[in-house]
Formats: sequence, C-alpha cells, structure tokens
Amino acid sequence: MATKGLITVIYDGQCRFCRACLSWLEEKVKVEKFAYQDIDTTPFGLTKEECSKQVYVQHQDKISAGASAVAILLRLRGNKVLALLISRSGPLADIGYRWVADHRNSWVIRKLTQKLES
Repeated sequence: MATKGLITVIYDGQCRFCRACLSWLEEKVKVEKFAYQDIDTTPFGLTKEECSKQVYVQHQDKISAGASAVAILLRLRGNKVLALLISRSGPLADIGYRWVADHRNSWVIRKLTQKLES
C-alpha cells in the first residue's frame, strides 16, 4: 500500500481539523494519505481502533503516532523549531496532542481549522 520512500499518513478522514492540517502540510510536503476508515490498516500493523485515537506516520520504515508523528510532519514541512519543541516536550507533547484530539469541536480548534482552511 505505501510507496517506498514516501511519507504515509493515516488519519481520521471524518475530522475536519485533520483534513485541514493535511492540506496545509501538502502545500510543502508530498504525502500519501489514507483515512483509516477507508483502508485495511493491518498492512501497517495497526488496528482501526488504534487509528481512531491518533494520527500515524510511516517515514523511513518507521511508524510514529500522535505527537511524535506531528513533530515529524512539522519537521518535514520546514517548521523545525516547533517540531523540536514537540519532540523535546516528552509527555507534555502527548498531553497537548490528546487535548487537541479530544477537543476537536472546541472553539479554539474550530478557529484554528478555519485559519488553516483560509
């Protein structure tokens, strides 16, 4: 399914914020993206349940999830400072990622989504 050397992103295709983030990413990075709802996730060693909880990125034969996956995508896009901040934040990055994932319909995330879409 994934093409060797390409960045593969498995995301929630029903999440407007996720789709907006991917569109923003694709302005600078070529990715192969799959909504987990539309694919067989087993070739990636993942379950649908796992994919419903966080984004996954396959890059350089490694699969990363959640905040680590976001950091990889930001670095590849050229946002190196933010990527480094997330990477070095350890558990705080995971808490932040979980908060965003759990509050996709909050005012803050809706405004951020609108900004990404504009």
